[in-house]
Amino acid sequence: MDDSGYTTDVELRYRDLDTMGHVNNAVYATFIEQARLDYFETVAGVPLEEAGGVIAHLEIDYERPITLDDDVAVTTEIAELGEKSISMDHEILADGAVAATANVVQITVDPETGETIPIPPGWRDRIATQQDD
Repeated sequence: MDDSGYTTDVELRYRDLDTMGHVNNAVYATFIEQARLDYFETVAGVPLEEAGGVIAHLEIDYERPITLDDDVAVTTEIAELGEKSISMDHEILADGAVAATANVVQITVDPETGETIPIPPGWRDRIATQQDD
C-alpha cells in the first residue's frame, strides 16, 4: 500500500490475546472494523450512527503474529468505489511491519428497508477527494 491511505492506531488489550500470547485471529477483524469506522468518521465525515452499511465480503491474509508489546496500526485505502459498494484494502501493521492484509467490501443500505442504496453523494465526494490527495 502506498502513502495515500489513511492510518488508525489500535490499542491492544490483554483480552485480545490467545493462549499462545498472540492476538487472536478473530480480533484482526475488529481492528479492521475500528479502522473502517474511523475512516468514515474522519475522511467521509459520516458519524458512526449514520455509517449505515453491511459487510458483503471480508478476506484476511495473515503474515505474522502480533503480540501485546507491538504497536499496532491499520491502514485503509479505497480499492474501488462502486455504485452501492465500497471496497477497502487494509494493512494491519505491528511495529511498522505488515502482520496481515485484508479486503472488505461494504454495501450501503437503507436502515429502514434493508435494501441496498447508492452511496450518498456527500460520502462519495469526500472519499473521492481523499483518494485524489
